[in-house]
Amino acid sequence: MIRIGLALFLILASPAMAQTVEGRASVIDGDTIDISGERIRFNGVDAPESWQRCKDAIGDEYRCGKEAAFALDEWLAKSRPTRCEFVERDRYGRMVGNCFRADGLSVATWLVRNGWALDWPRYSDGEFAEAQAEAEVAKVGIWRGAFEQPCEVRAKRAKRKASC
Repeated sequence: MIRIGLALFLILASPAMAQTVEGRASVIDGDTIDISGERIRFNGVDAPESWQRCKDAIGDEYRCGKEAAFALDEWLAKSRPTRCEFVERDRYGRMVGNCFRADGLSVATWLVRNGWALDWPRYSDGEFAEAQAEAEVAKVGIWRGAFEQPCEVRAKRAKRKASC
């Protein structure tokens, strides 16, 4: 009986089982949301930082990170609530998750397909490569001009070597 109880406890205490978060998402930036006080970073993608600047098709600078966040907020508002499934905790203590709107659409796939985030093969194993190719060909989001990879921009700001 004790073994059964211990096995049940271990199953129920497992982070993957215990951590599904659902509710109204508040957008923090293009790849991070908050649901009921839980910060959630989208798994496998990297979006421009809110302060990051990109260049459009004619070379004019714009705040691409801010635009990514606004686009995400508008898209999420069309089908609430947002549900996120736990993958792991990052070094900042945030939940890393696979998130979906109420209609079942993947948030990460939408972000990449619409050019507001990049596939991050280091974490995605190339899951979003096809969506990224579609965005690049369509010249949508950050693909409409020139940009630096968000991980490189963060590294430059922190004065360290990029490890994208």
